[in-house]
Amino acid sequence: MQKSTIIHTLNELPSKFNLDDFLEKLIVIEKIDEGMEEAKTGKTISHDKVKKMVAKWHK
Repeated sequence: MQKSTIIHTLNELPSKFNLDDFLEKLIVIEKIDEGMEEAKTGKTISHDKVKKMVAKWHK
């Protein structure tokens, strides 16, 4: 995560905020960034494959 992302997220919050809420927002942003990077590098699973995996779990 870049410092600019943290600063931008902090600036979007009201002057008084809950630290847990701030950290949760940063974690969500980080997870989205990780997912986007995985998608760019082809580390994804097709929708059909996921449907087959889930079907096996329900047996």
